[in-house]
Amino acid sequence: MKFLYILLALLGGMMAGIQAPINGSLGKKIGSVEGAFISFFVGTLFLTFLVLFFGKGQITHVFQVPKWNLLGGLLGAFFVTFVILSVPNVGAALTIFAAIVGQIVISMIIDHFGLFDAQKIPMNVNRLLGLVFMLAALFFMYRGSVSS
Repeated sequence: MKFLYILLALLGGMMAGIQAPINGSLGKKIGSVEGAFISFFVGTLFLTFLVLFFGKGQITHVFQVPKWNLLGGLLGAFFVTFVILSVPNVGAALTIFAAIVGQIVISMIIDHFGLFDAQKIPMNVNRLLGLVFMLAALFFMYRGSVSS
């Protein structure tokens, strides 16, 4: 069953990779912040449809959750805005790769300390080496993207 979730995460990453140049193009045409707004607006319409027709949760419980649980949308808006700003300047691949490295760095910190109700997974040599290789790959991706 874990494989299914890894596959879903892989597909989600692919969608983010496609989303980046689409949003970057939109941002160049209508403005970066405006592009982020439109991106989230279209996403909100889609999610409204899903909630209305397929939702089985308790949306009214949103008023009872800790306030920090509501920051995900704000952080997502920053992410989309930063991607929209970055893609036209450094390309889709470098933008997404840098974003992934950033996600790994913060996720390893979250795992290590068990922050935000996450399962605690201590840092170890293998995880640290994986991060070092990702940082090295980011360096080489950057070098390969810079105009001579």
